[in-house]
Amino acid sequence: MNNLILFDSDVRDQLLPLTYTRPVCDLRVGILTIREKWSMWMDGVVSYITQDYLSEKYPIQIKDRNWVINGAVIPNELIILRIKELKMNEALMHQGELIAARLPESQFERLMNGEELQDLIGYEVDSRHLVMIRRPYDIFKFNKYAIEMDFRFLTRGRSSMPISGTNRLIEADNIFIEEGAKVEYATLNATKGPIYIGKYSEVMEGANLRGPIAILDHGVVKMGAKIYGATTIGPHCKVGGEVNNVVFQAYSNKAHDGFLGNSVIGEWCNIGADTNGSNLKNNYKEVKLWSYPDGRFMPTGEQFCGLIMGDHSKCGINTMFNTGTVVGVSANIFGDGFPRNFIPSFSWGGKSGFKTYRLDDAMETMDRVMARRDKYLNENDQNIYKNIFDQTAQYRTWDKPKKEEA
Repeated sequence: MNNLILFDSDVRDQLLPLTYTRPVCDLRVGILTIREKWSMWMDGVVSYITQDYLSEKYPIQIKDRNWVINGAVIPNELIILRIKELKMNEALMHQGELIAARLPESQFERLMNGEELQDLIGYEVDSRHLVMIRRPYDIFKFNKYAIEMDFRFLTRGRSSMPISGTNRLIEADNIFIEEGAKVEYATLNATKGPIYIGKYSEVMEGANLRGPIAILDHGVVKMGAKIYGATTIGPHCKVGGEVNNVVFQAYSNKAHDGFLGNSVIGEWCNIGADTNGSNLKNNYKEVKLWSYPDGRFMPTGEQFCGLIMGDHSKCGINTMFNTGTVVGVSANIFGDGFPRNFIPSFSWGGKSGFKTYRLDDAMETMDRVMARRDKYLNENDQNIYKNIFDQTAQYRTWDKPKKEEA
């Protein structure tokens, strides 16, 4: 198999808080993560160039011959064709940014040491061939494209498992059911895009699905749910209520009534009952979103943008999120009214104010939540969250000592 090394570019900081806990390529867009897409398209084994504090969990493997690929690029037929044409010491570039290169071990060692590569020949890539995730909202923005691409790749030459006659199907040829999935008394409308239902997942009675939609392995859609495309329900996620163009990464729950739209929810998150998130401003103006590199709210160019939530964050019942809200890693939000539009990692509180969610308390909760799915924080995970806690201290301004009056 090919040796693929997916690297984090400067885009990684723009994708925070989602990339605090993972390399860029481990983000899910469509049915598969970017890493899974590259592995399947290139018949390869993937390792990583990522942040130092993530490298124990996401190590690198260098061989005699390596494909080095930008982890923010979503593969498609055109870019794969260009990459496979590369000879050793050739690269694809786009406006000065490395997209992919084929490198021997000697060249790769120079790259890791920050030295200039020798005799590397670069070729410019047409922007029409590239789909890249550069901002958190790109994940839901490109989710329709990615679901359709993944659906064709995963179902080519295969037959769907039979589906119960209790269901109402519209455009049944565009619906694919994997082994062990349970779907009863639901309406599945694949007119606007495919519907993919993964292994051992469940769509409960009265649910209404309008594609493109992907429900990954062991995912659950609750009774009476209204799921609009383009939505991805990641592995082991439980989703109910009304959802429109949301990407749930994995192991997260929005099991009750309430609306979320044009949002990205990380792993191990929990959305309390009757929580609602605005995805459109009352004045219909462009949404601004917190940018970590810029340290301020930046225009998105988007009219629709809801909630971006980092891993292990949670909110209580009846929480109200304003348009374009960014929640960091391991925040706990509760209380009435709208909390602020940027909630730092390891925050505890709501509209009336926040305090710091102590690291030991936060990790105790993580362990308790994960144990319900027979998962546990290992030493690598603990070190990662300790690092994130320290990195994000600058945003928890309430912890900073007040200046003494002169």
